[in-house]
Amino acid sequence: MKSSRLYFIDAVRAFAILMMLQGHFIDTLLAAEFRDPSNVAFRIWQYFRGITAPTFFTISGLIFTYLLMKARAKGDVKERIKKGVVRGFMLIGIGYLLRIPIFRWFTGKFGTYFMVIDVLQCIGLSLLLIVLFYKLVRQNHRIFSIVMIFIGTLIFALEPLYRTYSATNIPLFFANYITKANGSIFTIIPWFGYMAYGAFIAFLFQQYLTHPKFKNSIIVGFLSIGLFLVNRSTALLHYIFKFTQVQLIDDIANFNYLFIRLGNVLVIFGIFYALERFLKHPIILKIGQKTLSIYVIHFIVLYGSFTGWGLNRILSKKLDPTQAVFGALIFLVLVSLMAVYRIKANTYIYAKLRTAAHKISVLISKRGI
Repeated sequence: MKSSRLYFIDAVRAFAILMMLQGHFIDTLLAAEFRDPSNVAFRIWQYFRGITAPTFFTISGLIFTYLLMKARAKGDVKERIKKGVVRGFMLIGIGYLLRIPIFRWFTGKFGTYFMVIDVLQCIGLSLLLIVLFYKLVRQNHRIFSIVMIFIGTLIFALEPLYRTYSATNIPLFFANYITKANGSIFTIIPWFGYMAYGAFIAFLFQQYLTHPKFKNSIIVGFLSIGLFLVNRSTALLHYIFKFTQVQLIDDIANFNYLFIRLGNVLVIFGIFYALERFLKHPIILKIGQKTLSIYVIHFIVLYGSFTGWGLNRILSKKLDPTQAVFGALIFLVLVSLMAVYRIKANTYIYAKLRTAAHKISVLISKRGI
């Protein structure tokens, strides 16, 4: 029987997390005078940096949903849902924890910065939403996949309507999930859209993976649809606007970054799946499986979680391009090695966080939410 293990997923996750490491390092430490949009190398770096988050969100939606769908066939879907809920709350908790300025709080200086939303909170909340929708459709995979692709497309299509939304009449804690006005790095919309598309792709793998021609077909699909979205989606939107005169469509076409980035993600999926047999090296797979540890370590070292003392405070925007590039290489190697081979403390910390998240999920279940 054909193996259901998707090695390319870990390879894509490894690629995304390493791109994130170098992207954050260079963006934080490269001197301002070298950020020249007319420089070809800088433009290429900017473009590929922009692919990182969409890739990570989409692959996260894919792997979580794929495991969720597989669990139903094994008869342990309740356990997988429970793990997903716990994981979601744990990610949200870690996201907030990394921004708590402990030493500043000890001096009596409190603020609201720790409530800004970053990637972990968005992924965590997205996992909870996927579980919610999965339960609402009573675990019907086909209906669930239709709901996911519809939601993803709707979120992307309505982006001009919420682009500048400030959520002024909503409590700050909740407002930060839907607006960047208060400093949030990521918001649940549009980023849940990528998770939803990942969930739809998971259905295709779960449904057709064992078919003899599936791999070649999905690779061609990834590449052709991806390249179309990158190169022709804007033209298509302008064409639709020409005949419909719906202003929203014109607004999407004039700032069409979501569909283009989705196209980039699909092209990456196609390339990595096509080269899957070359990407099964244990180091690649381990890095792909340690993305949370890598994220936490890099955040502490680069941004100075808890203490306020990180590389951003010591070397902020002081490096020239050569220093930034070599520094980024050293940074991603050291952080990856720490996560894969050395760091054991996360076992204890994550266990405590999982326990707390489990208690929250049980409380919610008892209340019937």
